[in-house]
Amino acid sequence: MSMFFVAGIGVAVFIEFLLISKKNKSTPDLILTMWMFLIIVHFFLLYVAVTGDAFSFPFLLGIEQPLPLLHGVFLYLYTSHLTRQLPENRKLLLLHFVPVAVMYLYLVSFFVLPAEQKIQVYRDRGAGYEVYGIIRHYAIWLSGVVYVIWSAVLLRRHRHNIRDTFSDLERVNLQWLHILTWGLGGIWVLVIFFRSEILVLAGIVVFVFLIGFFGVRQAGIFGSRELPAEENGENEEKKKYPKSGLTEEAAARLHQELTQLMTKDALYRKSDLSIDDLASKVGVHPNYLSQIINQIEKKNFYDFVNTFRIEEFKRQISMQKNQQYTLLSLAYDCGFSSKSSFNRYFKKATGQTPSEYASALPTSQNSPS
Repeated sequence: MSMFFVAGIGVAVFIEFLLISKKNKSTPDLILTMWMFLIIVHFFLLYVAVTGDAFSFPFLLGIEQPLPLLHGVFLYLYTSHLTRQLPENRKLLLLHFVPVAVMYLYLVSFFVLPAEQKIQVYRDRGAGYEVYGIIRHYAIWLSGVVYVIWSAVLLRRHRHNIRDTFSDLERVNLQWLHILTWGLGGIWVLVIFFRSEILVLAGIVVFVFLIGFFGVRQAGIFGSRELPAEENGENEEKKKYPKSGLTEEAAARLHQELTQLMTKDALYRKSDLSIDDLASKVGVHPNYLSQIINQIEKKNFYDFVNTFRIEEFKRQISMQKNQQYTLLSLAYDCGFSSKSSFNRYFKKATGQTPSEYASALPTSQNSPS
C-alpha cells in the first residue's frame, strides 16, 4: 500500500515538473501549478501523519489541518479563470482564503506547544481541540459541497457560452475538467461519509492519476487556452441584449449580409471559425452578431455555422463526381474537424447517420465515414 502512495506522489511531482517547464504560462496554468504543489505538500503531510513518521518531525504536525479547505478554492479559481467567469472586483477572490487563514491563526497555540505535547495531542486524537475538530469537519464538508457544485455550475454555463462563440467545440471542450471536478467531489464523499484516512489517501492518489492521465492526453491542462472576454458569465445580461442599440432595420441588413457571406464565401469551411472571425468580416461587434443569430435565426453560433456545413455536405454527396471520396473527407472539406463531431451533429440535424443518409440517395456513396 505504501508503494501505491509513493507512486501517487511521484506522479504529482511529474505533473508539477511538466507545468513548471511549460513556456508562456497562462493564468490558469499558474493556478494549476500552485494547486499541484499544494497537492504534493498535502499528500506528503497526510502520508507521514498516517504512517506515524510525522512523530519523528513534530514541527510538521498540524500543518495539514486547514489544507483540505484550499482544494475547493483552487478548483473554483482554475475553473473560473479558464472559462473567464470572474467577479468584476478581483480582490473579492482573496475572501476565499479567509477560512484557511482563520484556521491557521487558531492553530498558533498548537504550533507553539513543545514537541512532546503536540505528539500527545495527535495520539489522543485531538484532545483539547475537540471544538476545533467539529468546526473543521463541517467547514471541510461545506467547502467541498459548495465549491464542487459552484465549479459544476460554471462548467455548465461554459458549455452554453461556447456555443455562442465557437463553431467547433472539440478545441474548447473542457470535459476533462468535469472529471477533475467530480473526482474532487468523490474525495469529499470519502472525507464526509467514511472518515477513513487510508481511503482519503487512496482517493487522492486516484485523483492525481486522473489529472496525469487526462492532462497528458488533452491539451486543456498543459496547453490551455483562455476564452475570449465575451465568454465571461458576468456579462449574461449583455447576452440577452436588453439595451442593444441595434435597430430592426440594421439587424435585417446585417442578417442579409451575414447570410450572403456564409453562402457565397463559404466561411463555414474554416473549421475553427469563431464569432469574432465572422464579426470582423461583417464589420460589427461580436455581441451584435450574436444577437442577430440568436434572435433572427433562433440558433446559437455553433448550430448556425454547422447547419451550413451539413447542407454543404448534402450538396457535395449528391454530386456524381464526389463518389470517389469518403464521407469523412467530404465532411472535412465542409468545415468539420473530426469524425466524432461530424457524425454527432449530422445525426442530430437529420436523424440519420451519414452512411444511412448516403445509402438512401439515388447514387449512393458507400465509402465508410
